[in-house]
Amino acid sequence: MAHSSSFLLPSTHADHRPCLTYALVLLNQRLPRFTLQLWNQAQVRLCADGGANRVFDELPELFPHEDAFEVRKRYKPDLIKGDMDSVRAEVLDFYSSLGTKVMDESHDQDTTDLHKCIAYIRDFTPHVDKSNLCILVAGALGGRFDHEAGNINVLYKFSTIRIILLSDDCLIHLLPKTHHNEIYIESSVVGPHCGLIPIGMPSGSTSTTGLQWDLNDTEMSFGGLLSTSNIVKADKITVRSDSDLLWTISIKKI
Repeated sequence: MAHSSSFLLPSTHADHRPCLTYALVLLNQRLPRFTLQLWNQAQVRLCADGGANRVFDELPELFPHEDAFEVRKRYKPDLIKGDMDSVRAEVLDFYSSLGTKVMDESHDQDTTDLHKCIAYIRDFTPHVDKSNLCILVAGALGGRFDHEAGNINVLYKFSTIRIILLSDDCLIHLLPKTHHNEIYIESSVVGPHCGLIPIGMPSGSTSTTGLQWDLNDTEMSFGGLLSTSNIVKADKITVRSDSDLLWTISIKKI
């Protein structure tokens, strides 16, 4: 499986970048500074509950010389979905009046708002090409740790879908054990610091190429070795492992 951070760049694609269809989910954390780039790359845009508050409040801040109402009209989500315990009533009313679909899932307290949004994209967006789907999740990291853990758990629940968790500082995605994983490094926007983390079960054998400290049939586990604070040294990183791993890499302040 090939991975790239090309969604952080303008839409002109180099040949080695995967040609993907992007969906965007916005969560109830401070939106990354590159949210507009994510928005422009996406074919469908969902707010998970209070993520709608963030879009309503924060996107006008990116256009200080424009009327906030006009900015909000221009950047309206396609759907607001969740248990509706965070989104403000005036925000719901505003976007509903513009045609945004609202789905109240308060009856379901067993899944997170992000889980609800991912399932919707998977099952109810016929216009989105699922064969090359990549879901970008803005505001997924930072804030309460239990929320972060829940977001990481979603990566495992939907392990057959490319899902990338994003903050201002880094991104995280799952490297399935069933794949030979190739990660193409956009060095102008990400790196050099990176890590490979086994969560859920130890890794009995992980091998990599392209890192300053490559792994060679290396065992990794909590309580043992973890590949943290590693450095990317090549344009392409390869990873093979007998367990699912989380890949994380820093995002540059550009």
